[in-house]
Amino acid sequence: MQIIKDLVELNGVSGSEEQVANYIKQKISDYTDEVYTDALGNLIAFKKGKSSNVNIMLSAHMDEVGFIVTGYTDTGLIKFRNVGGVDERILPGKTVLVGDNKIPGVISAKAIHLQERDEFSSNWKMKNLFIDIGSEKKDEAEKLAPLGEYICFNSSYQELGTECVKAKALDDRVGCAILVEALKGTYEFNLYACFTVQEELGLRGAEVAAFRVKPDIGIVFEGTTCSDVPETEKHQHSTRLGKGAVLTVIDRTAYSDRILVNYIYNLAKAKNIPVQFKETATGGNDAGKIQRTGKGVKVAVISVPCRYIHSPVSLMSKKDYESSKNLALLILENLSSNLDNMDKILKGVEVNV
Repeated sequence: MQIIKDLVELNGVSGSEEQVANYIKQKISDYTDEVYTDALGNLIAFKKGKSSNVNIMLSAHMDEVGFIVTGYTDTGLIKFRNVGGVDERILPGKTVLVGDNKIPGVISAKAIHLQERDEFSSNWKMKNLFIDIGSEKKDEAEKLAPLGEYICFNSSYQELGTECVKAKALDDRVGCAILVEALKGTYEFNLYACFTVQEELGLRGAEVAAFRVKPDIGIVFEGTTCSDVPETEKHQHSTRLGKGAVLTVIDRTAYSDRILVNYIYNLAKAKNIPVQFKETATGGNDAGKIQRTGKGVKVAVISVPCRYIHSPVSLMSKKDYESSKNLALLILENLSSNLDNMDKILKGVEVNV
């Protein structure tokens, strides 16, 4: 889990993913034929195929949800807004880090003792919250945290019990870790591992990366919603912690290729890798842009279930991560050693495994 710990403790709010990209580049440099960064900030690693010109694109996004400085009060408090989808109800009292200097701050609201009855019984809106970094004057806050400075949750990696991990940014540093492992292999086909940017702002990085790579097959690795908690109806659980890697059939942005999904599911079952299907059609990920690139791309999504996603305390099972990683390596190995299987998938023919 060391690579997960390293990745989640880096800060990479959408639009400011450089720390994450630099770490990954260092990790993968010995396993690639070429590594480059495009104009948007995507980190793309290329491994030349030994015998096939088919392009397989793996994608995982480096960015995390967070905030950005938008203004100040005369007393030195910082006004802010979200970058990506954040539940504003969880924000009062949360600690944050502002900018590259990691200036500590706390998201503040009116003290409970001073609230009117209607305020006490309703949720605070982000527009009524501030970040307190201990400044006493506006010009002091401006100097420490200029307009446009990024803000991330202040949360460290922590293991809970024997099987779970708590951290920020599991969505999608888990996917980035899987791509790093995948690059260590040798394959017959061309492999592009795309560590994308600005996924949380509308899948922007994946759109640019896919246009450049022109993949035949795209597989996205993601941290996804897991709501198997009390007060959530069973049919709304989406995924379940500890039940293995998650395959998506459809969500708000993409419709996975059925033959590719069936192949992955059957392969997992044949090799006793725990696997489950996402049971809701909510959310979206890089597959939404990759699928609609050029003449169209056959896509699949493999996810790690994460409770409390998009918060400073996301929680995942180590077993689910291992299932997703092992499944990724198995797919690549099988396609590389059985090029006929890849050919069938591209032609829309069911594959027996």
